[in-house]
Amino acid sequence: MTEFSLWIQCAVTLKKSELELNDIISRAVENQKILTLKTYLLSDYGEHILKVITASILKKYNRLDLMDISYAAAKELVINATKANLKRVMFREAGLDINRAEDYEKGMANFKGNLREDKIGSYKSLFKEFDLPVYATFYYTHDVLNIKIKNAFPLLPVEETRIRDKFKKAISFSNLIDFFMEYGDNTEGAGMGITMVGILLDQSGINKHAFSLYSSEKYQETVAKIEIPLSNDYISKRKMFQKESEELGLPKEELRKTFSYNYKLFQK
Repeated sequence: MTEFSLWIQCAVTLKKSELELNDIISRAVENQKILTLKTYLLSDYGEHILKVITASILKKYNRLDLMDISYAAAKELVINATKANLKRVMFREAGLDINRAEDYEKGMANFKGNLREDKIGSYKSLFKEFDLPVYATFYYTHDVLNIKIKNAFPLLPVEETRIRDKFKKAISFSNLIDFFMEYGDNTEGAGMGITMVGILLDQSGINKHAFSLYSSEKYQETVAKIEIPLSNDYISKRKMFQKESEELGLPKEELRKTFSYNYKLFQK
């Protein structure tokens, strides 16, 4: 994989014609470049960029059959990450300390009432002011498409707990109809995208474990990652980690310190 990335910033001043955009992205994909979209609020143009990136990569490997799940999952996770940014902005604006339990409950009551699309849109300038972008990065080989969505802050302990609960909920639903029957109008809530992505992957025949979430205090980031297998030969990072743990006889906590998996070099 080349070390160079193509950065695409989602801003009106940088808008390209459809032909220009397609050409820029197609050439980047042809040269195996990592693509990263930076956005503060996903507009219609931003959605179009996501769609073109996804389609260009899948077309390269003759896997356009995976377009719907790949694009839907990427879009849902970008929206989910934007809601996480909204939470931080609203707490700052209200003068609340997001790390204090009392302030957190107070702020969340207000936050949940501002999750409609039109309300989120009104905060775009504050996302920029507080430097809270969302990064969507695509890196890939003929075996796998990795989609990584990043926020520039770690999760709070209470958020980690609630997200684990959302992962459990994703396992408990066999399809989106059951999910919507259970949650109805509450599907716009923060974090619901995590549950939906898990269900979408499962319905597409992709193991739910292909979706993972990582948070780091050290690097001040939270990353949601999806591995979309493009060939039957691909072995997921999770499976390789488990295989190496068993072969080396190391506890998982110990192996995490040194584990590195380059899916291009791995000999199947």
